[in-house]
Amino acid sequence: MMRAAVLSFSERGSQTAARAAAALSADYEVTRHVPKGNLKALAAELFPAVEALVFVGACGIAVRAVAPHLVSKATDPAVLVIDEKGEFVISLLSGHIGGANELARRVAAAIGGTPVITTATDVNRRFSADAWAARHGLAIDSMEAAKRFSAEILRRDLPLCSDFPIEGRLPPGLTAGEAGDCGLAISCRDAHPFGVTLLLIPRALHLGVGCRRGVSAEAIGTAVRTALARAGLRMEAAASVSSIDVKRGEAGLLAWAEETGLPLSFYSAEALNAVPGEFTGSEFVKKTVGVDNVCERAAVRAAGEGARLLVKKTSLDGVTVAAALEKWSVCFE
Repeated sequence: MMRAAVLSFSERGSQTAARAAAALSADYEVTRHVPKGNLKALAAELFPAVEALVFVGACGIAVRAVAPHLVSKATDPAVLVIDEKGEFVISLLSGHIGGANELARRVAAAIGGTPVITTATDVNRRFSADAWAARHGLAIDSMEAAKRFSAEILRRDLPLCSDFPIEGRLPPGLTAGEAGDCGLAISCRDAHPFGVTLLLIPRALHLGVGCRRGVSAEAIGTAVRTALARAGLRMEAAASVSSIDVKRGEAGLLAWAEETGLPLSFYSAEALNAVPGEFTGSEFVKKTVGVDNVCERAAVRAAGEGARLLVKKTSLDGVTVAAALEKWSVCFE
């Protein structure tokens, strides 16, 4: 669960803080703080530990508290400022990627305040690619490209190309297209069709891994990266990794999954044998673990109904890798 911290500095502010915390509690583990001592020290502790930081008080207090800890719009938490009466909810920092703009709207609606949003794309009602990517869990290939895209879409419509079906209408600022000096691409591949391409990468690729006993995490990582690179796929597209249950205690596989932060699943031979499709079979593997192919079947099983096997069994240094793409579509509405 995401974490949020709400800070207040007066009795009236504490009442507003309680209402704000209640509005956040459905999606956040919320802590409340009434600083008595060094606010800068508390901010230093909270800033890297939460996804949302809410100050109930003056903007100047919040600015001075967080300023020494700012790193990047890609990593800084959402920062909101609410006046102590709860009349205005200001998106102060990380409006798009951090989700502060959406959070300001949500908290304002809950406490009866007015959201204050100042980002240019929102003010001009143009599509915000980084905010949309953050809401839907897509990786952003280049923050420099995101910055250029955000500047250009304020001046003109920009082309979008997607490897996935698009449901509904395109938002203001986007048109379908595959060429131009600046544009947006949505793909799990290393796709750069425009002069400046903002590539958004859905986490829709499911990895299946088989390995011999005792193989290292480093070897697994190398094999996965190699298999994906050969297919022109981005590692950022990976959503999960899975294998057969006899590998449940494989130290290298467990360590690699932990390093990457990918959820790791294990399936029985019976479950893998039940996966429909054509796979690269091996009689030796079948005699050893009870199923003719681990990596391809595991990848397709994890990707779910409608999955497509994009990377067939690829072997490297005792590791086998496959990748399947889940059924995924683009929706801007």
